[in-house]
Amino acid sequence: MSPPLESLTVDAHGLSLHARQRNPAGTPAVVFLHGWLDHSHTFDFVLEHLPASWRLVLLDFRGMGRSGWLPGSAHYQFPDYLADVEAVLHATGLEAAHFVGHSLGGIVATAYAAARPERVLSVSLIESLGPSGGSPDNALHRLRGFLQDRERAPHRKRYPSVEVAAARMRENNPSLSEPLALHMARHGTEPVEDGVVFTFDPTHRRRFGFGYDDAQWLAVSSGVTCPVQLLLGSEGFRLEEDRAQARMDALRHLRTPPLILPGGHHVHLEQPEPVARALVEFIHPTP
Repeated sequence: MSPPLESLTVDAHGLSLHARQRNPAGTPAVVFLHGWLDHSHTFDFVLEHLPASWRLVLLDFRGMGRSGWLPGSAHYQFPDYLADVEAVLHATGLEAAHFVGHSLGGIVATAYAAARPERVLSVSLIESLGPSGGSPDNALHRLRGFLQDRERAPHRKRYPSVEVAAARMRENNPSLSEPLALHMARHGTEPVEDGVVFTFDPTHRRRFGFGYDDAQWLAVSSGVTCPVQLLLGSEGFRLEEDRAQARMDALRHLRTPPLILPGGHHVHLEQPEPVARALVEFIHPTP
C-alpha cells in the first residue's frame, strides 16, 4: 500500500493551485508534472511502485485538475506553467528536486530545467520531446488562430455520467483501457445538475498566440545541464525522425537510447511498474 498523500493549496501570485505531497521529510524529492488537460492522479499507479522513503510532490497546473482558473477572458500562456512550478517549490520549501513530466509536463520540466538549472537535479520525460513546433512560418498562422479562437466562447460540455466522460476520453486515447479511463475521469470531473463536467478550464482549448518553433526549442533544450531520461510508449506520439533526433541531440545529458515500453501516449498509466522501475534506477541508482 502506497503511503497517503496530503493536499496542499499553493499561491501562485494570487492564483490558487492544488498540489499533493507524500512524505514531506523524505528523500529524494521528486516533482511530478502531468499532461495537457490531465491532472496529478495520472501518476497514481506509478506512485504505488516507488519507495515509501521518497518525498513526492504532484502539481495540478493552473486551470487543470483541482487548481484555480484564470478569471474572465484571461488567456493561459506557456511561461505561466513555469511560474506554477516555482510556486510549488517555494510552498514546499524545496531548493531543488528531480522532475518527472508527462507530455506537457515534460515540456515544462525541460524549460524549467534550462531556466533554473540549480533547482533541477534530473528530468524524466514521459512521451515528451517538446512542443509540436515546426518552422518560423507557423507564427503567422498561430496568431490568426489565436484571434479567431478569442471570438468563440469556451464551451464546457456536460456528460450524463462519469462513465460516459471516460468513454469520451478513450476516443482521444484509444490505448487506455476502460478502468484507466474511468480512473482519470473520476478524478478529472465534477458533478453538475444534469451530469458531470471535466474540471479543466475549457479556455485551454484555445490556440496559443505564441509557440516555440523548432530552432527556439532546440536553444531552450540545449540549456538543460542535468541528466535526462526519455520514456516512450511503443504506440505513442512521434515526431518525424530527423526532428526527434535533433531534439534528443540538443539534450546534451540525455541517457540513450530511450526506453520504449508497450503502450500509448499515457504509457505510465498502462505500464506503471516498469515506469516506476525506470525512475528508481535513474533517480536513485543502486551503488
